[in-house]
Amino acid sequence: MSETYELKAETRERVGKGSSRELRRNGLIPAVIYGDKQPPLSIALSTKDVTMKIHAGGFMTTVATIDVDGKKIRVLPKDYQLDPVRDFTMHVDFLRVKKGSQVSVQVPVRFENEEKSPGLKQGGALNIVRHEVELNVSADNIPEFLTVDLTGLKIGDTVHISNVELPAGATPVITDRDFTVATIAGRTQEVEETEEATEVEGGEEEA
Repeated sequence: MSETYELKAETRERVGKGSSRELRRNGLIPAVIYGDKQPPLSIALSTKDVTMKIHAGGFMTTVATIDVDGKKIRVLPKDYQLDPVRDFTMHVDFLRVKKGSQVSVQVPVRFENEEKSPGLKQGGALNIVRHEVELNVSADNIPEFLTVDLTGLKIGDTVHISNVELPAGATPVITDRDFTVATIAGRTQEVEETEEATEVEGGEEEA
């Protein structure tokens, strides 16, 4: 789990596009805190502080504390929007979380020991089916990422979610199947067919 952090915020009395544009001009980002059976709370955060946290990595899997006018609220980021042209943060949604709360979160998948995979050494390719896996997990035990060990995997081998070590108490949101995370694929059928055609043509020319 990534190290927690704190952000300072102020409440927003006005909402809407005009108010949001004004906030952004002043170096602030509009945001909302919701959940825990409480009314949504509209706030404004420092654009610089939030952008730094997003770029540092682990933003969506790290529980944070937001100090709203002196009141501290424990939250988990659930979504953020970026401007499609200028790529700056437009808005953030936070979910209130208590200690021990169960949350669903998308956790990135990392792959290690590629050099120890016979299939990759033979020219196979790592075909990543899921770059993230959605887990039901305690808010106090969210992993920064899941690790898949490729040691010993051959061409044609498949990594299912059951092959991935999950944190204690964590379960996949998808429960009706042992879904695929990645495979070790060989050369594409198209390449094989091209080579076969070349061999046939070569044989005909020799004949």
